[in-house]
Amino acid sequence: MKKIRVAVAGAAGYTGGELLRILVFHPQVEIVFAHSKSNAGKAVWAVHSDLFGDTNLHFCDEISQDIDAIFLCMGHNESSKFLLENQLNPQIKIIDLSQDFRPIPNGEFNQKFIYGLPEVWKKKLDKAQFVANPGCFATCIQLALLPLAAHKLLQSDVHINATTGSTGAGQSLSTTSHFSWRSQNLSIYKAFEHQHLREIGANIQQLQPDFDAAIHFIPQRGNFTRGILATVYTEINLPLVDITSLYQNFYQDAAFTFVSAQNVDLKQVVNTNKCFLQVEKHDNMVLITSVIDNLLKGASGQAVQNMNLMFGLPETAGLRLKAAFF
Repeated sequence: MKKIRVAVAGAAGYTGGELLRILVFHPQVEIVFAHSKSNAGKAVWAVHSDLFGDTNLHFCDEISQDIDAIFLCMGHNESSKFLLENQLNPQIKIIDLSQDFRPIPNGEFNQKFIYGLPEVWKKKLDKAQFVANPGCFATCIQLALLPLAAHKLLQSDVHINATTGSTGAGQSLSTTSHFSWRSQNLSIYKAFEHQHLREIGANIQQLQPDFDAAIHFIPQRGNFTRGILATVYTEINLPLVDITSLYQNFYQDAAFTFVSAQNVDLKQVVNTNKCFLQVEKHDNMVLITSVIDNLLKGASGQAVQNMNLMFGLPETAGLRLKAAFF
């Protein structure tokens, strides 16, 4: 079978590096170029040192049109600029990992880009030309909530507390990503107004159009490098056994999302493309705990999952990754 010729733009950052790590070993992929203006000419392993011995690829600052797909791993608002500055051949498939083409501020979906959450939009992704990869918080939280929305059960306010690792802030240095500040520390940011709320709300309303309750989201910075743990609770007047069955049925065909009867934790999913969910009931409150790796299921792994679907490959190709459990 002919290999898919791919490129990664913005390949020197965290998500670009994660994509290269997956794609180097993907059985059906050939990496044509890794784009980075600031690192042009350098060996990829000079920036992503763990790839020493795995690839002789060098970063470049030029664009080749002889590709089947390109991943855009640049900062927000940079993907739009990149596509304006580099007119790609119309047959090239695009997977964007920024927020540029996700649901727009009023909650509507971009008409050109398919929102790349495979657990919900798999049939659309099979035929997609352009995909907007979901945000990391948005992925983790939506996977906790969408089974309830699909059954029109979200009738009360939703409360969310979610903690992310430092890689969620990107590779650029800032006070709150500095080791000395982050170590043995915990803080909230963008309380009630995180940008991923519009994605979450838009998808809920796709499945439950009458949803009009509030979503209260408190994001936290954790003192670890990667992973997201989200706790989500809302009032549902159903027995736990029925809610658990609802979740199991919703994800029975999902390649990477699993419902656990036991407590879940980050070490189970870090370094994988999996999402683990656990459902509890406390009086009339249902509590869903959701855990993912923010760089994989929350970004680069899901992007490759989307690419597999777009090209008719097995959804799990190149993504059978072992958790960094110890």
